[in-house]
Amino acid sequence: MTLGFIFLLPSNILAQEDTSYYVSYKKMLTTRLYTSRKYTSLMITEINESARIVLEPNSTLNLGVGATYNDFTLNLAYGFDFMNRNRNQVETSYLDLQAHAYPKNWVIDLFGQFYQGFFLRSYTGPMANIPSELAFPEMRVRKFGANVQYLFNGDKLSLKAAFLQSAWQKKSAGSVVAGVEFYVGNARDDQNILADFIPAPLQFNRMDFFEFGPNLGYVHTLVFAKHFFITGMVSGNIGLGNTTISSDTNKEGGWGFNTNYFLRGFVGYNGPVWSINANYVHNNVRIEEARSLVTDFRTGNYRINLIYRFDVGPKLRKYLDYVDINKYLPKKKSED
Repeated sequence: MTLGFIFLLPSNILAQEDTSYYVSYKKMLTTRLYTSRKYTSLMITEINESARIVLEPNSTLNLGVGATYNDFTLNLAYGFDFMNRNRNQVETSYLDLQAHAYPKNWVIDLFGQFYQGFFLRSYTGPMANIPSELAFPEMRVRKFGANVQYLFNGDKLSLKAAFLQSAWQKKSAGSVVAGVEFYVGNARDDQNILADFIPAPLQFNRMDFFEFGPNLGYVHTLVFAKHFFITGMVSGNIGLGNTTISSDTNKEGGWGFNTNYFLRGFVGYNGPVWSINANYVHNNVRIEEARSLVTDFRTGNYRINLIYRFDVGPKLRKYLDYVDINKYLPKKKSED
């Protein structure tokens, strides 16, 4: 494999959009070195017996590089062996695709998860002597989703400053967010999911679901000494969906309403050239099943970033300017 590198020397660091609340650097190349871990786990709760099982994949801690320009971000990461020496619970194969975009006045999240191989993270319930090394090597989980929200106070609050580091939030600000989200997916294991935990009438081989609905939330950034920041965002969703569960002898399903939530947290230092920060994204999709079970699909990503921004020259800029997500988003109407 051949790798090409472009080395850019910093010149004048000029802001592309400067308000009293934040500075945007969308015409600069924001580069990053980061570590991250992604996951898609299951938390299954038996309502009547108050039993709870958490199943997790054996995902890797990754080292990656990336860049952001004009609201477009590309990150490449790999889980090197020297960073993952104690992965002996179960062999997990996975492809985890997550996109989190923050153009002005918008929050856009896309998910595509493909996991096989889970292990028992925790169990709470009436059964005793559950082996801590219990694994489900053939268990497969698929989840696809999209979340689109409008940021009502985008003139004062920049989520790019917190998550993408292609802006610098100089003053504290907050905003209401509202939008819609959609999810579809399944979990399956031919050996019967939860066969060791719950009575036979409640066991199943496969669960399929989809749901959609509106959401509402709030985000706020606290800035200290112009450079240090803490950002928190929470939103809730009420989704109308359909769930089907299947076993060797039976298949049933139905429609219903489910409550979901989306959490984000960011903390760090940010300035016109350098930034160092940590962020966490957690999406919880709850599926209430007809057999007195509740399954939470929990998808997340936590990351530590080291950021350096470059001012690009005119030759490279003419190619990078083709990347502009704002061209595809609705524009505000101007007032006469």
